[in-house]
Amino acid sequence: MRARAPGAGRSGGAGARPGPGRTPSPPPPAPLDAAARQRWLDRVAWGASAGGHAALQAQGLPAWLAQQLYPPSAVLPAEAQAQIDALRIGREPFAPMAIALEAQRQAADAQPDDEAKRAARQAYQQELNRLAREAQQRFVLRALYSPNQLQEQMTWFWMNHFNVNLRKANLRALLADYEDQAIRPHALGRFRDLLGASLRHPAMLRYLDNAQNASARINENYARELMELHTLGVGSGYTQADVQELARVLTGVGINLRPLDASPPRLRPPLQADYRRDGLFEFNPARHDYGAKTLLGQPLRQQGMAEVNEALDRLARAPATARFIAHKLAVFFVADEPPPALVARMAERFERSDGDIAATLATLFAAPEFTASLGRKFRDPVHYALASVRLAYGDRVVQNPEPLLGWINRMGQPLYAHETPDGYPLTQSAWASAGQMTTRFEIARALGASGAVLFRTAPGAPLEQPPYPPLSASPVVQAWLPSLGPDTRTALAQARTPQDWNTYLLAAPEMMLR
Repeated sequence: MRARAPGAGRSGGAGARPGPGRTPSPPPPAPLDAAARQRWLDRVAWGASAGGHAALQAQGLPAWLAQQLYPPSAVLPAEAQAQIDALRIGREPFAPMAIALEAQRQAADAQPDDEAKRAARQAYQQELNRLAREAQQRFVLRALYSPNQLQEQMTWFWMNHFNVNLRKANLRALLADYEDQAIRPHALGRFRDLLGASLRHPAMLRYLDNAQNASARINENYARELMELHTLGVGSGYTQADVQELARVLTGVGINLRPLDASPPRLRPPLQADYRRDGLFEFNPARHDYGAKTLLGQPLRQQGMAEVNEALDRLARAPATARFIAHKLAVFFVADEPPPALVARMAERFERSDGDIAATLATLFAAPEFTASLGRKFRDPVHYALASVRLAYGDRVVQNPEPLLGWINRMGQPLYAHETPDGYPLTQSAWASAGQMTTRFEIARALGASGAVLFRTAPGAPLEQPPYPPLSASPVVQAWLPSLGPDTRTALAQARTPQDWNTYLLAAPEMMLR
C-alpha cells in the first residue's frame, strides 16, 4: 500500500480546537516569497509559470508538495487536450494498431515488384515516424501544461532510466504506449510495479532483444541491463553468473504480434497452463528454460512466469537497488555528487516503504540538503527548453510544438533517441560545453525574438504581432528580477529592443540552473 500523503486522514484544520489529550496544531508555515517560489517551481516542476506561482502561493508549500507527490488525475487545458486527442496515439487502441502496422510491414516486404515494395516500405516508415513524432508532441504538451508537474518530471526520469531508442526496429510504434501505460502510471508509485511494467512491455523486450531469448538460444542483453542499469547498479556485487542465470529466467518472455484473437501456440500438455498473453506481451513456456537456477546467491523456487516475478521481487527489494535508485534520484534533484548522508536516508526510506517512490521523494524534498541546492542544479536541454517556454508564455497553450522539439534536438537531447540503454546523462559536465552554450544563446534569441512560431498552425502563415513574448511585462519575471545577479541585470538594462531583452534573460546564467 502506498504511504499516506502528508496530513492525510487527519481531522481538523490548522485552526481546529484541540480536544482532550491532543496538542494544538502547529501554525501554518510562512508563505514563500516570489524568489523562493521560483526556485521550487524550477526544481519540482518543469519551470516556473504564472499558474505554477499562483497554485504554490494559494496552497502553501506543504500542501502543494503533497498534491505533487500524490496527484489526482491531471486535467489539461482544453486546447492542449484537444491536440492530444487528435493524435492517432490518442484515438486508437495500442495493440490493434501495432498489429496492423506489423501486417503492413509484412505486406510491403511481400510486394513482388521492386518499385511497389520500395513505395510500400516508405509508407510504413513514414507512419512509424509520424507515431514517434506524436509521442514527442504529447510529451511536451503534458510537460508544459499538466498541473501534475512532478509526475511529468518523474515520467521523463523513468523513461530515461528504463531507456529505449526509437531508431530500433518498430519501436517508433511502441513508444507512446510504453510511456503512457508502462511508465507514467507508476512514476510515483512502487518501484517493483514500475519494474514489472517495463519488463512486460514490447518496447523494452524489443529494444534489449529479450524477444529473441530462448532456452536453446540465450540472449543476455536484457538480463545484464536489468541488473546494471535498472536495479542493482555497477559495483553492487552481482556476477556474470548472475547475469547468465537471470537470462535463463527471462527465456520465453517475449512479444506476439499476431492478431489478438489468434490461437495460442501448440504446447505440450504440461506447459499449456503456463502460457500467458496480454496484448502484445507473451510468455511462451516452449521457449523457457525450466532448469534449476540460483540468483544473487539464493535458489529460485518458482517456475515459468512465476519465476520471472520471483526474480524481479528479489532485484527490486535488494539493498543495492535502494542505494542505486536513491543516488540516481538525488543526482537528478539535488547535485551531480549528492551528499552521501542524504542518499542513505533516501535509501532507507525506499527500503522501509517497499520501494514507494513518492515516499522516497518526500524524504528528499524535506531534506535541508535539497533546500540548500535550489537554484544550483544545471539544466539539461529538455529542462532548459521547457522552462524557457513556460517562462516566456506561461499557461498560453502552444499550437505548434515542432519548433520546441527542434530546439531540443539542436541541443543534442532528442526525445526517446539516446542510442545506448543507460539513457541521457544527468550531470552538468555532459551539457555545459562552449558549443552547447552557443546553441542555447541561439535558441534564446529564436524564442525571445520569434516565439510566435509556437502558435503558427500553418507553415508559412504570418506570425502574430508582436512576434516575441512580453517577458519584461510578465509578473513572474518582474518578481524574479531582484534575485538575478548584477551582471544579468546590467545586461538587461543595456538591451536596446524587447527582443534583445528577452534574449539576454533567456540566455542568462540563472536560466541555466534550476
